[in-house]
Amino acid sequence: MPAQPTQPAQPAQPALYDFATWEPVLRLLQAAPAERPAAPDIQVSGHIGRFGWSLLLRRPAPQPGRAAQVEDVQEEYDAVGRVQAALTEAGTDAMSFVAEIRPDGRTVLHLIGPSPAVTPAGGGPHPGALVLVENAVPQPWRRLPDPVPEAPTHPSADPALLARTLRERLPGAVGATGAELAEAEARLGVPLPEELRALYRVTRAHWEHWDDPEDSYAAAGCELFPLDELYLAEAGTRQADWRFAAKDAVVTPPDAAVQGLVGSPGWIVFGDNGGGDRIAVDLTPGPCGHTGQVIMIGHEDHTGADLLADSLTDLVVNLPEDVRRSGAAGHLPPAVAYVNHRGIAGVEEAAHPDLEVLSIGVVEEGRRFGLAPVTGLPRLRTLSAYPDTLADPLEIAKLTGLEFLELGPEDWRVLLDASAVPRGLLAAAVGVRGNQPPLPVVALANEILALWNRPPIPVTVLEGALGQ
Repeated sequence: MPAQPTQPAQPAQPALYDFATWEPVLRLLQAAPAERPAAPDIQVSGHIGRFGWSLLLRRPAPQPGRAAQVEDVQEEYDAVGRVQAALTEAGTDAMSFVAEIRPDGRTVLHLIGPSPAVTPAGGGPHPGALVLVENAVPQPWRRLPDPVPEAPTHPSADPALLARTLRERLPGAVGATGAELAEAEARLGVPLPEELRALYRVTRAHWEHWDDPEDSYAAAGCELFPLDELYLAEAGTRQADWRFAAKDAVVTPPDAAVQGLVGSPGWIVFGDNGGGDRIAVDLTPGPCGHTGQVIMIGHEDHTGADLLADSLTDLVVNLPEDVRRSGAAGHLPPAVAYVNHRGIAGVEEAAHPDLEVLSIGVVEEGRRFGLAPVTGLPRLRTLSAYPDTLADPLEIAKLTGLEFLELGPEDWRVLLDASAVPRGLLAAAVGVRGNQPPLPVVALANEILALWNRPPIPVTVLEGALGQ
């Protein structure tokens, strides 16, 4: 008998797209006493990522006098862990889902995403920001420092004093060689200021050379980074989702010591405060700052930094405990305007030639705003409008400078049907109110992405049975 031709092996189905992987999570949601409308079918949704999840589950209260323990919700942890293992195996960070569960247990599961054109959902089942132009970043992330050719160093800057002080405090430290300093400068692409060179001539800041890891904090007022870990805190080192970053503005008041930037090629990071805030030498100071001043870049802020010391010598010799606010962090009116029941009363009040960001939030029921007062403003680049707050969404077509637009589904529908979506947008978002069904929002998002020929959000449908 002639040999039968062998069939090529079929690739195994990734566990992430196997109904059985999701079944424990779906069983928990099926049984959860969540607030749902009375209906024969149950619809549940959620979001699971490698390091966290969002599921509409009611966890049991801990026993009186005892904190909540993992074992109290072990079933949830085990069910989610199964999906997280599949995410890791598939090389996927997160997945949103919607499931329709019939009374007999038959279930249709919709797995949503991911798409390279959509930022992470941020813990919910709805899509994140839609990046309409590949690799586009918000305007604050594109801002470079204003030139400061005449900014002087502070009189306290004294490399020799700094070195003597450090040698007294770190008698056993091993300093960097000239070649190592040159290598660091070549890697960074900028020359190191003399104070920073003086610091690393005393110590390479390798922890294995110290008796106690706290030595660097006691000696220099911060946790020193090794010489080969210095880096430039340019804008790309500060991460933020488009939905939030587009609502920031770079503002540097005339009396600011630090420019209100996202990042700068003149911010040389050399340490940490022990809580995730970076410590840097600033070579691009604000109008009232000094070249070589020391700043602290807050890990919870998107823009700006705080003045920590007038020089590196000042930081090391005096070990200041307080942080002087520079006045540059965050945005200041009138660059950003929030119209809502607690903020600015109306769009007319927000209108200003310097307005960059207009955000219309929750207002009195039935109140709607026209956009005529901000039409033609030269710097307006972001509009975010809470659902049902615009009198006429088609007025958006007159805002020709928009880069980011966030609207509710109904307003997006008006723009799409009228072919009036601004084509200068770099990114967009569909804002939802309450527990809107995710699948129609995904479909709407895909319509917007299609206008820019961007990859759609995939929806994979799986079917199975949960049983009784």
